[in-house]
This record gives sequence, C-alpha cells and structure tokens, in this order.
Amino acid sequence: MDTTDRRRSAFTNVRSLRIALQRLERGRDSWALRWQALLAFIDLSILAFFILGPYLRAGPSYLIIDYTIAAWIGVELLARAVAAPSIRIFLKRPMTWIDAVILATLLFPGLLFNFAFLRAMRIWAIGRSPLLREGLRRLGGAHLQDVVRACLNFLVFLFMITGFVYTTFFYGQEGGEGFVDALYFTVATVTTTGFGDITLPGTLGKLTSVVTMIVGISLFVRLAQAVVRPHKVNFPCPQCGLQRHDVDAVHCKACGHLLNIPDEGN
Repeated sequence: MDTTDRRRSAFTNVRSLRIALQRLERGRDSWALRWQALLAFIDLSILAFFILGPYLRAGPSYLIIDYTIAAWIGVELLARAVAAPSIRIFLKRPMTWIDAVILATLLFPGLLFNFAFLRAMRIWAIGRSPLLREGLRRLGGAHLQDVVRACLNFLVFLFMITGFVYTTFFYGQEGGEGFVDALYFTVATVTTTGFGDITLPGTLGKLTSVVTMIVGISLFVRLAQAVVRPHKVNFPCPQCGLQRHDVDAVHCKACGHLLNIPDEGN
C-alpha cells in the first residue's frame, strides 16, 4: 500500500468515526438515545459530585473521583472535536469553552475551585439535546418541552449562583454548612423573600444579590409563562418561516400558507 492509499484509508476511517460520533451525539434512534441518556446521567453525577464536594473533599476518594471525571470530560471533548464539521465550528460552541473551564477546575481543584460553579451548565446541555425532545415525545409529553426546558434553565441558574456564592463567600466553613447557607441565600434572594439573616458582605456581595434577583425573577416569570400559556408546536412555515403555530393550525397565521403539521400519529 503506497502513501496515497494510506492517506485515503486514514481519511475514510476518520470520516466513518465522525459519522458514528455525530449519530451518537444528535441521533434519535434507540441506540443514540441510550448513549445520550448515559451522558445525561454522567452530567447529573458531576453536578452531584460538586454539591457533595464539601462533604467529600476531606476524604481520600475526593481526588480520585475528581480526576476520573476530568478524564471523562477530556475524552468527551475530544470526541466532540472529532464529530464537529470543523475545528472552527467546534471552537465556536459555548459548551466547548465551558467544558474546558470545567476540565481545568477538575485538574486543578485547589487553584480554580472558584469556577467550579460552571459545572451546573452541563444540565443546560441536556435541555438542548435530542434526548429531551425525543424522550418527551415517546412518553406522550411533547407539549411539556418548553416547561421542562424552562425548569432546567431555572435549575441551572439556581445551582450556578449557589455554587458561586458558596465558593466565593462560604467556602471556608466546615462540612456542608457553607453550601446549605449559599443555597438558602440564593433561594431567598431569587424568590425575593429576603429574610436578611444571611447577607453577602462587601460590594461584590451586593452586586451578586442584584444580579441574582434580576435574572432569577426573569427566569421565574419565563417558567410561569411556559406553564400557563397555550401549547405551540415548532414547525417552520415553508412560505414565511414562522416557527411556532397552534397545535390544530391549518394555515400559517402570518402569511396564510397551508401547513401540514405532522401529529403524533404520523
């Protein structure tokens, strides 16, 4: 086999691997959904590890679990880089940089622990994967997709702020008391209850409280809207491109074009 044949064979192998990884990442068949469910479980486990960190960090198993998760995220980043159409597109994805920061916090937990709150962003990725959409459809809950996504966005924000408050203001406390205080403060601030028994000191604390209230209320209102408003289906109009329509829509309300929205029976 000459050099040209070797290059051609290597290119074919890389292309086959890329197609297989793309199928696992974005596919909707049973095998792809099982793989995505496994990834979602691992993401939730990473979040659980962060939450339980105050209880585990004094034990000998903490660094073992930490570096195991780091190895997994490194492999996952490499797989996504191979599956991407190009490195440029891969680098433009926000989750690429978020995972890179998460990987750094796992490799250097003592130095970069203040950025560990970004691990909650991996829950946000679950809401953007085909797993959520296809799973809800198979369970007959496709109409709940917007509600579930709004809940996930709210939970991501809640855990991110809790993590930031904990690592910035309460990390020095023993055991899990600091994390509980951070969670208590975040929930009280987001809900505008404001008991005042726990406050954040200094200018940074005040700014954190302001951002938490503004963004938290906005996400809470978004969640309430998703719960109470009528369900819409996502189906691009061939004529004008309008994405959202009533479930029983026959014509596009923007341009009047005849629609053929598939239902669960199609």
